[in-house]
Amino acid sequence: MAFTYCWEDFTPGWTYESPARTLSAAEIVAFAREHDPQRYHTDEAAAKASPFGGLIASGWQTATVAMRLMCDGYLNASSCIGSPGIDEIRFPRPVRPGDALRFRATVLEAKPSASKTDRGLIRWRWEVLNQANEVALSMTGVQFFLRRAPAASPPGA
Repeated sequence: MAFTYCWEDFTPGWTYESPARTLSAAEIVAFAREHDPQRYHTDEAAAKASPFGGLIASGWQTATVAMRLMCDGYLNASSCIGSPGIDEIRFPRPVRPGDALRFRATVLEAKPSASKTDRGLIRWRWEVLNQANEVALSMTGVQFFLRRAPAASPPGA
């Protein structure tokens, strides 16, 4: 399979920013009823009485929006072979109905694998920003990508 993006393409500082995706109140409530049924995600009246003063999306929904925008933007066109996990995830600002969310990915570090010459790892900062450029979600994590051509094995290996 030919990939648009391989490990070599993701150099430190490489950035991707997606088009906006707006969340509706109905989408927020439907997601929350299924996955995170807290009152400020599912009930507009109860949400108004909460410290948030209105309906907000689950942070997990914001993370799934980030994943979808990542896949649509570059991940599905890449040689990604998985991730060992997220190092940090934060939800500094609530997402409200009507917010237009953009996903931004920035490469922090690119390292070839020490044990497998056909791949390397990328350390990322991923963010979801609203229409006011405020960060609603921030994550750092690692993904593994295949290389275009495996590196030569070191002598004696």
